[in-house]
This record gives sequence, structure tokens and C-alpha cells, in this order.
Amino acid sequence: METTVVIAGGGPAGAMLGLLLARAGIETVLLEKHADFFRDFRGDTIHPSTIQVLDELGLLDEFNAIPHREFEYFGLYTGEEFIPMADFRGLPGRHRKLAMVPQWDFLKLITTTADKYPNFQIMMETKAVGVIRENGAVRGLRAESHGRQTEIRAALTVAADGRQSDLRRTVGFEPTDIGAPMDVLWFRLPRHDGHPDDVFLRPGRGTALVSINRGDYWQMAYLIPKGGFDDLKARGLDHFRTSVTNLLPYLDTSTITFDDVQLLTVIVDRLPQWHLPGFLVIGDAAHAMSPIGGVGINLAIQDAIAAGNLVTGPLVRAQANRRPFLAPVPGSLLAKLRRRRWYPTAATQALQVQVQNRIIAKVLAGDADAGSIGAAARRIPMPVRRLLGRAIGLGFRPEHVRSSH
Repeated sequence: METTVVIAGGGPAGAMLGLLLARAGIETVLLEKHADFFRDFRGDTIHPSTIQVLDELGLLDEFNAIPHREFEYFGLYTGEEFIPMADFRGLPGRHRKLAMVPQWDFLKLITTTADKYPNFQIMMETKAVGVIRENGAVRGLRAESHGRQTEIRAALTVAADGRQSDLRRTVGFEPTDIGAPMDVLWFRLPRHDGHPDDVFLRPGRGTALVSINRGDYWQMAYLIPKGGFDDLKARGLDHFRTSVTNLLPYLDTSTITFDDVQLLTVIVDRLPQWHLPGFLVIGDAAHAMSPIGGVGINLAIQDAIAAGNLVTGPLVRAQANRRPFLAPVPGSLLAKLRRRRWYPTAATQALQVQVQNRIIAKVLAGDADAGSIGAAARRIPMPVRRLLGRAIGLGFRPEHVRSSH
């Protein structure tokens, strides 16, 4: 096959970049290794920055039609009171709420919209397994589907295949590990009338819970020390259930088992280098984020917007001159993306590391609990809470769609 751009990975970054390129008339092939999007992606937070992008793309009505819940702040629950922390109500612009949307619904919206353009093709159950390299540049990739291999040649190959990216490994890119003191156990519990409405952190001593209201159930994130899942299981199911109900007594944990729990190994890292001639890395493949603040999806989408703004003009001109396959996209152009996105990536991770070290690590070590964390939180003035809301809700450098449709 030949195309102008081939993208490995149908997650938020890859899907959004595919849509941006398709609407600009650029021949684009998007590869997704799974048969569908209906699986537990874990990350369902759509921040105001992403909602603004959907507005710019004319997709706000379709997005709002997806069943979802909206929140104006992230809260801290001490067991006695709720304290708003990251407050989105003071954000500039029209969009001042965070939405919880199943990621498969979000990806379906983006890819279905892209699929309306004749120059866009999505190949499901197709995994990128290597790159094509010629004369010091990447000229496409090798893909595998149902045991058959295909070569897809392109002027630009984009690795958006997640934090365990196969493509970045094949070109020799190694991320710098920043570290995280915790892992996360994901599970669901029933939610009933009279339960709180908010998204909140409930610290304890030795553990903590993040509770996300999904309507008729709670999406729970149970924080454990890094590598501590086997120790938790060794203590037994009753210990685990009791630990959860000690934090939130209104929860019914009687039916939960370890089979219902999914382990998320928390990784915080970033690549020193994001590109080669003809090759670009974006999203989690370029920088794995901590789940703190739920910012990973939104940073990935911001990468995609910036990448689309950067390469659309040159690729449109190349196609018009019938030259898209004669030369890879120059490394000098692709280097601009890392320069633009490095600051917001590093700044966001620095903020996450501060929360990890100053709050999460101390809670997991038993050196802090709800009382001490709550007392510190109450002293934070409202302007700082709104500044935190801006850092999470909009990011340190929000991107806006510039490419035409």
C-alpha cells in the first residue's frame, strides 16, 4: 500500500490526528490492533481543553449526545467533608466542566467522523510490527493482520501506539523513567441514591481511593504501593474489602473479588527524542502520564492537534504536486513538535510528581492520613485551586485546531 500518512494506534492521539489529516484532504491510514474499541481503556476523563477542540471541529452536539456526567471540580473527601481542589469553574472560555465519557464512545465518534472522508481508511485488527527504513529515513511500516503481513509506505509514519509502543522500540527510542510510588487497582462497585455526586480522592493511612461517579456505579481506583498487588492478595480478600469500606463505609464490597480487579502499573516517563526523518511519536508513546488528574488522554489529543497543525500544510502541498512518496517529511519540520510540546509535557509531569511525592507517597507510607491532608487542603486559597484547575483542565499550552476542513 501507499499513502501519505500512516498512523499506528487507534487511541485518542492516533484517532484525533487521523481526523485532522482526513478533513484537510490528506490520504491517511489508521491502524488499530483490536477488533473494536469496546474494552476497558481505564481513562475516560475528557477535559475542557478537549471539549474546546470538539467545539472547534463542529462535533460538540454529537459529543453531548453521548451519555456522560460532568463535574466542576476534583474534590478531596476526608470522611467528614468535601473540599474542592482543582476547580474548573473559573476557566476562561465556554467550557468549564470535565466530562466522564466511556473512551470507546469517544473513539467511535472521532473515527466515524474521519471515516466520512474518502481519503481516510481505518484498518482494524491490524498491528504495526516494524518500520521501513531507507537512506536514513522511515518510509512506512510493516503491519500484521490475521497472520498476514503488509507493507504500507508513507511520507510520514506516526507512532501513537501507547506507552508500550512497539514502533518506538523498533527505531531504538528509549524513554527516560521519571518514576511513580504507586500502582492502581481498578474495579467497579454499585452506586445508590444518597451516595455523593463528586469525583474525589479519599486518603486513608497506607492507601487511598479515587471514586468516579458513573451514574449507577462507582469506578474505583484503589492506590497501592508500587509493586504491592501480590502482597495485597496475600493478605486475603476480606482484608481488601475491609480496607475499602473503612475508607467509604457506604460502599457494598460483599461481591467484589480479585478477579474483578484490574491492575494498572503506573508509569511516568518521556522520550528525549520524538522524531526521525519520516517518523513521529506522539501521545503515550512519547510520554506516559500518571493517572493523577486524568490528563493523559488530553495531553495525547493536544499532541495530535499540534502535529496536525504542523504537517497539514506541507503534506497538502506535497499531494498537490504529486510528490508525497518521493521524500519523507523532513526531520527539521518534525523537530518543531517536540519543541512545542516539551514544556507542557514536562510541566504536567512535574506537577504530577509533586502530588505523588508530597501526598500519595506519604499516604501509602502511613506518614499522612485524611486529617493531615485535609488540614493542608483547607489552607489552600481559592485562586490557587483555580490555578490548579486551569493546569489540569486546559493544560500548560492548550492547542487549537488551525487546519481547514
